[in-house]
Amino acid sequence: MGKVRLASPIMGGVSEGTRREVNRVYVCSCFGVTEQQVKQHVESGACTPRQVASACKAGTDCGSCVRRIQALLGRGSVPRREPAAGEGQVLAAALDEAA
Repeated sequence: MGKVRLASPIMGGVSEGTRREVNRVYVCSCFGVTEQQVKQHVESGACTPRQVASACKAGTDCGSCVRRIQALLGRGSVPRREPAAGEGQVLAAALDEAA
């Protein structure tokens, strides 16, 4: 096996003057999609995880990033809607009639 060399200014790698900080937070590790990329797709009009997936494939392989995509879309903090007064009784009556 060969040796692995790390980039260094002495060996012709990246010099300190040209080095820049890259802060990448990966949302989808299957396809290497970053949080910034997802935000760009949202700004371009993607409103659902499926639309984000169509734009960059994030969420189409293992699915572990779908919740993170939902959170970036603002869906993670939406409270559940409580049924209106009497709404549950109307639904129960409709189900009884259907049976």
